[in-house]
Amino acid sequence: MKKAITFAVFLLTNLAAMPQQPRVIFDSDMGPDYDDVGAITLLHKFADEGRIRILATVASTKYAGVACVLNVFNTYFRRPGIPVGVPKGNALVLRDWQHWTDSVIRNYPHRITGNSDVPDAVSLYREILSAQPDKSVTIITVGFLTNLRNLLLSPPDSVSPLPGDQLVARKVKKLVSMGGKFPSGSEFNLNRDPVSSKYVYEHWPSPVIFSGFEIGEKILCGLPLIHDTGILHNPVKDVFRICIPLAKEDANGRKSWDETAVLVAVMGYRKWFSLQKGTIVINPDGSNSWKPDPAGRQAYLVEKVPPVILQQLIDRCIRHRPGGP
Repeated sequence: MKKAITFAVFLLTNLAAMPQQPRVIFDSDMGPDYDDVGAITLLHKFADEGRIRILATVASTKYAGVACVLNVFNTYFRRPGIPVGVPKGNALVLRDWQHWTDSVIRNYPHRITGNSDVPDAVSLYREILSAQPDKSVTIITVGFLTNLRNLLLSPPDSVSPLPGDQLVARKVKKLVSMGGKFPSGSEFNLNRDPVSSKYVYEHWPSPVIFSGFEIGEKILCGLPLIHDTGILHNPVKDVFRICIPLAKEDANGRKSWDETAVLVAVMGYRKWFSLQKGTIVINPDGSNSWKPDPAGRQAYLVEKVPPVILQQLIDRCIRHRPGGP
């Protein structure tokens, strides 16, 4: 299986693609929440439209089955060969309490049978990045910063003579992160692995855009999807259908944190947001504050349109089906 995945990496990194097509690596804690499912759906919708090329889908958690879950969605959207990586060292093992991950693994095709079938996340990052043109890759992180810290600290190897921080500086155009609360607060993706969060945002060499907690909190999505009787045997619908009734706070739809990061990474921010530039400050407990700086290489999103506009857009996007609208 590992040889097959390596061959898939070769194909994805060497076959001809549109030169202007942005290249994306998606790093997700696919499982504690289900906005990750909406996010990976947007990712594939934009790929179907020719807007992006998905290089890899990487887990920032390592609960049993996370590689299978990523492969379920990649397979459903007709890209079963997209490489998947999982951290093999210390990492969080958080997973969903609604058991939607078990459901999609049981009910939908996937050729990855377990985390042992896929490479270590950092090894995959290094292999993928080293094969890309300089300044061509957008990384979207909607989970913990574990992998990105380990990537920055990775030593030279047979794939690249560059240490991780130099490899990132050469190959990555920008990082878009669902993380933090702005201008200050404490947010799940940053406070569950605060050591990694602090290291990454003090050392990341490329520009960073944050979609903070306060952005996705107001964008409630999923009800049109679960009530659409024309969509059948769809793992995205199944996840929202299973989860929304199980939490009172989701009665009007699930908060769309991760979807906003994908949307901005691919479509840009200007239609819906302005940017507050500066530098994030990560405290030892993972909470954050902000130092404004008009010349800063980091920025967080500030809404400039009513959240309902983003809600309607994301609700349309998560109803996307392979080959469909």
